[in-house]
Amino acid sequence: MNGRIDSGFGQIVIDTDVISTYAGSVAVECFGIIGMAAVSMKDGLVKLLRRESLQHGISVVITKENKIRLNFHVIVAYGVNISAIADNLVSNVKYKVEAFTGLEIEKINIYVEGVRAID
Repeated sequence: MNGRIDSGFGQIVIDTDVISTYAGSVAVECFGIIGMAAVSMKDGLVKLLRRESLQHGISVVITKENKIRLNFHVIVAYGVNISAIADNLVSNVKYKVEAFTGLEIEKINIYVEGVRAID
């Protein structure tokens, strides 16, 4: 389902791929986030995604009430408080994605898939 905004002249439709790409670019700018993760269900392996494919580490759902639900699969930096990283990620993504899309974020889930040392 796509996000829909009714304007005075018609409808604006925002694809979920656009939202996931933007949310991924906002997420990797947050302190403590090494990158987005792709999880292989058959192998149980976690792979760090490159900047071009960040949207694969995020799932976006638009509810019937036209609100956004985001699921992030992230790899965090070793030695940094995970709850501080999550709080920072939620506040940045919520503010920037709501301003970008004009839609309200209902829920953000963060799944920490791995920890890496900072190079």
